[in-house]
Amino acid sequence: MVSNRALSHATLVVASLGLALSACKDAPPPSAPRASMESVSLSRNESALGEDVRQDLAALRQVTATFHRPEAAAAAGWSAQITPCMTDPAGMGAMGFHYGNPGLIDGSVRADSPELLLYEPDENGRLRLVAVEYIVPLSAWTSPHPPRLFDRDFRVNEAFQVWALHAWVWKENPSGMFADWNPMVFCAHA
Repeated sequence: MVSNRALSHATLVVASLGLALSACKDAPPPSAPRASMESVSLSRNESALGEDVRQDLAALRQVTATFHRPEAAAAAGWSAQITPCMTDPAGMGAMGFHYGNPGLIDGSVRADSPELLLYEPDENGRLRLVAVEYIVPLSAWTSPHPPRLFDRDFRVNEAFQVWALHAWVWKENPSGMFADWNPMVFCAHA
């Protein structure tokens, strides 16, 4: 059970992320959802990962498969739009729109419960699920070591005061499965 304090903290983090990221340019998300489910085969990025990590990624795909339909994600709790479609100003790629589940933004991490879902707009204005992001508020993490999933340490994002880790489980990322930006994601359609 989530305490009122944890919910208040999660709400504050979501609001802070939304305000901080509202400075990012790009249009609001399109309203038409993606109707069909996407599939991803074992990528070049995954072939070098250990078997345990590949199994965890497969399980993550299984639990997020229904979220290709944004309305299904919203009904399951990922209804808070955290960011507009984010593009890296340095040209490293994009992330897309971030939708969060405030009830999961706390001091814990689980591979099967990402705090954020990332969507890329397609040329028809529909949202396509491309990745997930795990975040933990810096103030909520009490361990002297960073959070860790998929044999990877989370990185500090000072701008948003969170520990963060991306997993590009629904779109190939030439920069790597766990890179922040994906040069194959575009916000131009937004």
